[in-house]
Amino acid sequence: MPKLFTFTPTLVSVIAMAAALPALAQDTDLLVFDYPGFEDPAFHSAYVEKNGASPEFAFFGDEEEAFQKLRSGFRADVSHVCAGSVTKWVESGILQPWDTAKITAFGDLDANLTGQDVAAAASDTYFVPTDFGSTAIAFNTEEVPAEDVASLDVFLNPKYAGRMTLPDNVDDSFALAYLATGTDDWTNATDEQFEAAAQWLRDVHPNLRTYWTDPAELAQLLAGQEVLVAWAWNETLPTMTEEGFPVGFARETTEGSSLWLCGYVNLKDGQGSEDKAYDFLNAMLDPSSTQALLDAGYGQSNAKAMADVGDEALTAVGLGQIDAPVLAQLPMSNELRTKQSEAFEKIKAGF
Repeated sequence: MPKLFTFTPTLVSVIAMAAALPALAQDTDLLVFDYPGFEDPAFHSAYVEKNGASPEFAFFGDEEEAFQKLRSGFRADVSHVCAGSVTKWVESGILQPWDTAKITAFGDLDANLTGQDVAAAASDTYFVPTDFGSTAIAFNTEEVPAEDVASLDVFLNPKYAGRMTLPDNVDDSFALAYLATGTDDWTNATDEQFEAAAQWLRDVHPNLRTYWTDPAELAQLLAGQEVLVAWAWNETLPTMTEEGFPVGFARETTEGSSLWLCGYVNLKDGQGSEDKAYDFLNAMLDPSSTQALLDAGYGQSNAKAMADVGDEALTAVGLGQIDAPVLAQLPMSNELRTKQSEAFEKIKAGF
């Protein structure tokens, strides 16, 4: 079986430079298919420095939308994707492997996230991780005592009925449900473990005010106190703290929290420059991008570049070391992913 990815889970100067180039057109030799926000030149400043401008970007809302668009004939050169979707994308035949010899920081990728020596990885590599983060309980510290969020069972607590939210994202929500039902590795989840997680989400559904779709919506829900408890990405912590909101981020619940890992894949039918695809990937992994990613709440998979970032700084953005179980959102079989997606849609509809 080909290797799906290289490991399994784990701005001032650049802004000034980007601001100095407003008249330059985008580099039409490369089209990156991405989440909104990742077009920030600070995340790939080495590419701008080498090529004179950022690549072109096209955007998607979620990975299923991106996958269906690509399968329908949309052509891009590289795409952002998170690890849980990698198996499906590889098996679909829309990817070509990366040449790891052309990836400057390949030997510096963070093996601590996986316990594997990624530099020794052999065979085809279709997915190269670039960014990671955590998902845990964000809560209003003035309204919710810490003891109430010591367990993921807070989402079953009638005290907060109608004042809680989960992501409108199957991976994040099922990661929560698996943890809450005692599973911290979904890669080999049994039918019984899947059913327990799905039932937990069904039980939680009536307590929710909504399913949030993007961090801006979640921030608004929290700031307006429509929601007091949320299953949230770690970027919520620095964002809300900067706005002066009394936010906590409970990663060390009894059952633990989750780790997500995303990166880039090389699309088989891309029309752009293959050399510039590597320029972009290398820029995302370059030390010049580390702080910009951290400022946005993302960890960078270049362990060497991250080595000088202290635990205090990581904790401030929700990425510090914890003493609790962690469910890494790793690739899973297409069968399991399909079951989770179908169940999640039914649960959101009240079934």
